[in-house]
Amino acid sequence: MQRAFDIASLNVSVIGAARSGLSAARLLHRKGVSVFLTELSPATKYEEAAQLLRADGIAHEFGSHSSRVFAADLIVVSPGVPGDAPVIVEAERRGIPVISEIEVGAMFLDGPIIAVTGTNGKTTTTTLIGEICRAAGRQTLLAGNIGTAFTDALLEHEGEIDLAVLEISSFQLDTCVTFHPTTAVITTITPDHLNRYHGDFQEYVASKQRIFMNQGAQDHLIFNYDDPVVSGAMKIAASELFPVSSMQRLAKGGWRENGSLMIDAGYGRELVARVDDLQVHGRHNHMNVLMAGLAARLEGIGIDVIRQSCMEFKGVEHRLEFICEVDGVRWINDSKATNVDSVVIALQSYRQPVVLIAGGRDKGAAYDPLFDLIRDRVRAMVLIGEASEKMEREFAPLTRVTRARDMMEAVNIARMAAQPGDIAMLSPACASFDMYDNFEQRGLVFKDCVHTFCREPMVA
Repeated sequence: MQRAFDIASLNVSVIGAARSGLSAARLLHRKGVSVFLTELSPATKYEEAAQLLRADGIAHEFGSHSSRVFAADLIVVSPGVPGDAPVIVEAERRGIPVISEIEVGAMFLDGPIIAVTGTNGKTTTTTLIGEICRAAGRQTLLAGNIGTAFTDALLEHEGEIDLAVLEISSFQLDTCVTFHPTTAVITTITPDHLNRYHGDFQEYVASKQRIFMNQGAQDHLIFNYDDPVVSGAMKIAASELFPVSSMQRLAKGGWRENGSLMIDAGYGRELVARVDDLQVHGRHNHMNVLMAGLAARLEGIGIDVIRQSCMEFKGVEHRLEFICEVDGVRWINDSKATNVDSVVIALQSYRQPVVLIAGGRDKGAAYDPLFDLIRDRVRAMVLIGEASEKMEREFAPLTRVTRARDMMEAVNIARMAAQPGDIAMLSPACASFDMYDNFEQRGLVFKDCVHTFCREPMVA
């Protein structure tokens, strides 16, 4: 249990009534902590949260941040609240510590934590680690940025917890202070969320580095050796390093060798899986499998369980997810591709021509890494959302571009543009918040639109 703060004796304010803020307030209240939740948006936006707060007897306010928020010894912030928000700036001016919801969860957990961050690949890696751990009989809590807030998972879980496997975003790491995973994993670091980090990529990198800032020599840090930014970020780490590469043989860690994925976690060379035996494909997924297998092995899980779990793993929803095939066109849902690098990976995953649906809320990153791939592999682009005008300027010289008013129109345009043998894919390169609550909702809407002419998904 991480107790840099003797939290039971403190008055705590929670900023934000979204998923993680609400669950943090409820967990703290259940543990006997004096809690006050404040939300800038009106109660009409958070009716369910307001009902739960009233039912639990938790003091709260909606529509403003009153001075009561500062009558606290500690402030817990939802990841959606930026660090330069006036309420956060004022709290820091007054010397009130500000921590993340992730840190609150860690304070009430006995046992090891495997924490995964990175620009891309973290959900796949986290999900696979969780499946391996559960297959090994471990009572595993799978939570974080992956869909269930850490504190909410703690609220709902009954019985003992052997370990927690957490996906951690940069926003969550920004306000971590004492967070200390036993094993940390960094998948990739490429430009993303630059609108949040003042256009400064190094500020974003520094956020990712916070995942290992409290680790020592007894802890493990698994990292992408092929990513120069990630490798460079390791220079300040004090933990034991385990590099992973899909391009070269390593002395320890994980690597691809002659069609096999191998690891050495201190038990000698061990086979995780043959590439041909996996149900997920592409170099990026080979890296995800290596990192997941290595993380599980470092927690003492047997290699046979790891190998079987990796071979049975089918991937995650909304990430290069096959929907159906109609008239020779394969429809793919990649709604989770919310940044440019994700779309690069998606386009590199197919040899066939692609009809690409993209767009949403621009995140401030350059589109240049896509130019050659769009020119060479994309038959046509269909653009939606706030970024469509900007993206049309960028991509119109490279391929045929059409703008659509909504997802249904985008799918119909893509259907007309696609030819037998093509891939028709939603891979937005943008956030979803201009039109949808999250990328999951966007992906579900896309699948519903596709299913209007493809009622029964075919077996991939």
